[in-house]
Amino acid sequence: MELIVFLGAAGIAVIGAALLVSLHNLVRAVLAMILSFTGVAGLYLLLNAEFLAAVQILVYVGAVAILILFAVMLTNRVSDPTQPVNNSQAWLSFTVSSAVFVLLMAVMAPLKWPELPDVPNLPNTTVQVSSVANLGAQLLSTYLLPFEVASVVLLVALLGAIMLARE
Repeated sequence: MELIVFLGAAGIAVIGAALLVSLHNLVRAVLAMILSFTGVAGLYLLLNAEFLAAVQILVYVGAVAILILFAVMLTNRVSDPTQPVNNSQAWLSFTVSSAVFVLLMAVMAPLKWPELPDVPNLPNTTVQVSSVANLGAQLLSTYLLPFEVASVVLLVALLGAIMLARE
């Protein structure tokens, strides 16, 4: 069962990535990117990293992809479909990326990955250090100020994008 779920999530991520680089319509390419991000979130869920899966959906699908979609919608290429899509270097980029992939596989395939040690518990509790509850508690207590600063930065970026779009 786990293998089927892995193949499904990995297939969604790979198909989304392939569509992202092959589609000529930029809006559809961004939607394919969202599909790929969703597949990666499924892989995180399969690895029992629920927090990373939630962050993947909230940040990448909910913020980054939507921001890119707004930027794409504001370009002239979407509004003028007669403009050609520049794919003159598609074969060169495919060749280079394939060579990098083969090189990485040649280097990584013989490696033996060490087993991860057991995750320790928080002092005087049965809660694991890497649990979602602990991460949430740490974000809202110890790391509250950086968390709020990041949210303000994202809000300012969103407001700047809206102001640029209005001009």
